[in-house]
Amino acid sequence: MTLPPVAAFLLEIDALKITERRSYVGGGKRLENSGEHSWHVAMAAWVLARHLSWEVSLEQVLKLALIHDLGELDAGDTFLYSTSRQAGVDAERACIARLGRAHAVVLPELPSLWEEQERGDTAESRVVKIADRLLPFLHNIASQGKTWREHGVAKSQVLEAHRFIGDAAPDLFDWMQSRLEDAVEHGWLKDA
Repeated sequence: MTLPPVAAFLLEIDALKITERRSYVGGGKRLENSGEHSWHVAMAAWVLARHLSWEVSLEQVLKLALIHDLGELDAGDTFLYSTSRQAGVDAERACIARLGRAHAVVLPELPSLWEEQERGDTAESRVVKIADRLLPFLHNIASQGKTWREHGVAKSQVLEAHRFIGDAAPDLFDWMQSRLEDAVEHGWLKDA
């Protein structure tokens, strides 16, 4: 029996639940999966859109949040501080192209939504990008820098990866910077 197109798509994206990330949840209890992360980003983007009082389409914000990591179905998680980050983005883009061809009947706008999110040039995509970066940051703070310590991440790397937040949400970025100072002081993050 052939699955109807919607069922086939939903079963394929279910694999995000087995794509392991490097962020620890529950204060360091276990690694997060990409399905959990996508849900959490959607919730965070919704809340941030309200908190920042930006004029955005919440429907678009939620769509972008829910699809932003679908490329990880084939590519796996691309670690934020990886030196081969561009190769991961290229692999994600190839996966999105494949999904776009395979499931065009179900979600024809998938490739264009993913590209909008990747570019980050709309208010909606910026909210999602902030949420996508904020959550692993919060996980690191809650787990005493477990991922940062395991991978030898330096404060300068975290600042560089999150600098765009300073332009979009300066108060949030100021708060994040103060947490970074605490992390360095506690030895959770290298002071480099």
